Amino acid sequence: MRSYGLSRSAAVATTPVNPRHRLARDELAHCRPYGLSWRTAPRTSGYGRSMKVGFALPVSGSWATPANVAHVAARAEALGYHELWTFQRLLSAVDGSWAPVYHSVLDPLTTLAYAAAVTRRVRLGVAVVNLPFVAPVLLAKQAATLDVLSDGRFDLGLGLGWSDEEYEACGVSKRGQGRRADEFVGLLRTLWTDTTVAHEGEFYRVPASRAEPKPVQPGGPPILLGGLSPAALARAGRLADGWISSSRADLTTIGDSVTAVAEAARQAGRDPAALRFVCRGAVKLRDVPGGAGERPPLTGSIEQLRDDIAVLAARGITELFLDLNFDPEIGSPQADPVAALARAETLLEGLAPSPA
Repeated sequence: MRSYGLSRSAAVATTPVNPRHRLARDELAHCRPYGLSWRTAPRTSGYGRSMKVGFALPVSGSWATPANVAHVAARAEALGYHELWTFQRLLSAVDGSWAPVYHSVLDPLTTLAYAAAVTRRVRLGVAVVNLPFVAPVLLAKQAATLDVLSDGRFDLGLGLGWSDEEYEACGVSKRGQGRRADEFVGLLRTLWTDTTVAHEGEFYRVPASRAEPKPVQPGGPPILLGGLSPAALARAGRLADGWISSSRADLTTIGDSVTAVAEAARQAGRDPAALRFVCRGAVKLRDVPGGAGERPPLTGSIEQLRDDIAVLAARGITELFLDLNFDPEIGSPQADPVAALARAETLLEGLAPSPA
């Protein structure tokens, strides 16, 4: 499997609080325009192995069909991609004000179960399930089942969500989001590991019960927490197996988030080197007018994208997945599904971690 960029342990020092490894605001200024110029910017803290590359399944818009999900899953596995990814959206705005990617979205866990049936090796991840919208006992059962059926290949990303409409439709309040997340994560792990479960908390109650079957992976599927606020980053470092970025993350400053999560882990007595730092790469495969110096990260040709992947590896990202769903020319109900799949084929082959 090809590793992009530098080994994180070789590229940077391992002390997360060293100020030399922070990307200061004035240093960011000369990283723009993006393109190749941000490749020479000072590196932030990083931990662990070389970066792995995954691929997002077709879950949004007209190209999200059974045939395309099966095809992309099998093709990505054959080309050596590390993981297949989905995301959750329950509703979309009546006035069409939300981005096209949110107008028609397949359920993330059902889609991963479908992909599990046509693959054998590639891992399966959701980025993310919004935890306030589902009871932990239900998600624990779904995640354990998916882990069993995939023979231990599932990764669970969790977030808090941002849509007021979805909060209202699910009958939950945004009150105490952080405390809810803390309790949710702990209860998930209890349901996955304890023979008898009994829980009385602020948000959830489980009478003395058994939860079977247990997941294949010891301790349950790895939990990755999303979020960009200082509290969310600290929570990921304190509780989770890693952090996962959103489509809205500024990739030029993503190393700052990596550093914040790693520092929170260190303060909690955890080893930052054991954490995963996963980046959703909202890719746009384009011929960019004016050259690489005028393009945002992960927008451009195959060669330009390859350069950007190397930059992210040097920023402390351990895993990147290429996500075409957030390209309005692909992840929209109005997009041409045939053209969308053709572009996905180009991307799959052009950035394949290993030869076909």
